[in-house]
Amino acid sequence: MAFPSAPFALWSVSLLTVLFTAAVHSNTSFEDDPLQPMTSDETVPVGGTVTLTCRVAESDNSSLQWSNTAQQTLYFGEKRALRDNRIQLHRSTSTELSITISEVQLSDEGEYTCSIFTMPVRTARATVTVLGVPGKPQISGFEHAVKEGEKVTLTCTSTGSKPPATLHWYKGDQLLKGGPQVVETVDGNPTYNVSSELTLEVSASDDNTLITCAVNHPSLTPGDKRSEQALRVLYSPNVVIHPESTLPREGEKFSLRCVGNGNPEPTTYTWDKKDGGLPLQAKPDGAVLHFLMLNKSDNGVYVCHADNGIGSSEGEYTLLVQDPTAMSTTSGVDHAVIGGVVAVIVFILLCLLIVLGRYLIRHKGTYLTHEAKGSDDAPDADTAIINAEGGHSGAEDKKEYFI
Repeated sequence: MAFPSAPFALWSVSLLTVLFTAAVHSNTSFEDDPLQPMTSDETVPVGGTVTLTCRVAESDNSSLQWSNTAQQTLYFGEKRALRDNRIQLHRSTSTELSITISEVQLSDEGEYTCSIFTMPVRTARATVTVLGVPGKPQISGFEHAVKEGEKVTLTCTSTGSKPPATLHWYKGDQLLKGGPQVVETVDGNPTYNVSSELTLEVSASDDNTLITCAVNHPSLTPGDKRSEQALRVLYSPNVVIHPESTLPREGEKFSLRCVGNGNPEPTTYTWDKKDGGLPLQAKPDGAVLHFLMLNKSDNGVYVCHADNGIGSSEGEYTLLVQDPTAMSTTSGVDHAVIGGVVAVIVFILLCLLIVLGRYLIRHKGTYLTHEAKGSDDAPDADTAIINAEGGHSGAEDKKEYFI
């Protein structure tokens, strides 16, 4: 058996010592070793950009180096070593080496190494986690409308997520509880397909309600990817009868209209009268029942049946024929308002006439008094006339008011 020479043995021991020392230094911190490089793990979605940063506390003019998961050198200081245009230098100083990787792919995931070529060589590692971005969810299982009271099962599927995405169901704004999620792996691809089922018993009120499937994943903002589908529910009509007027009067024409709100719209309408058949003057015409001339014998409860093929429903209206002289409540209210307005106007006119009359009477008395002013003190008739026409500038006016 041959033994290695002493120099070779010593060299082997030295190599092991160097490797051991490097391994020890890779786990030290800035406080223990200012030349020990420090890195951090990064997470990035597919198609995004990640920045890898390596720092040391002090510099001894040794160069920093980044290597990829296959231990291929990416950058040695400022020098590019691998021809990949997605990898670019971000910053290079004596204490830092930062690079960026754009348009990240799933194959870029792994452990990257930062080294500083001191003696011994010191290293640090950074794990890059690449998130598979889930595709927009697809809803299936509701290709046709369903009848009220029946159950429908919807399936939501999203592909390409890593880690597996989470699916949520909504009815309008209400969060629903779906079935257990099914996660499937993809052959030759580290991503997952996720699906979830939702079973609903629908009612008429659910018609046109939006059902939403939303994807929750670290690579997405909330509500970023979702799909919506409106429920289509077939239901029996809801029947309401509308009269032509609120005051049917004897001897006049009249009609009742049957309105059936359903999905689909009713196609068949039939009319009858409780406690007897339709009067001779009542003529049905689809959704409308015409009365050619009302008579008090037409009083009673009329029934409309509406059918849309999904089901049939009925509505009722009680007809009470009034006397020809009957006035509607609305007309009575209008006449009362008009009468009140007329009364107010008449009152205002009377007040104006009274005020105007008193004004005229007062001014008439004053005129007569002025005409005779100064005649009492005149010695004769001529002087009295002169005083009445011109008056005296310094005389006191004496006025008398007659009311």
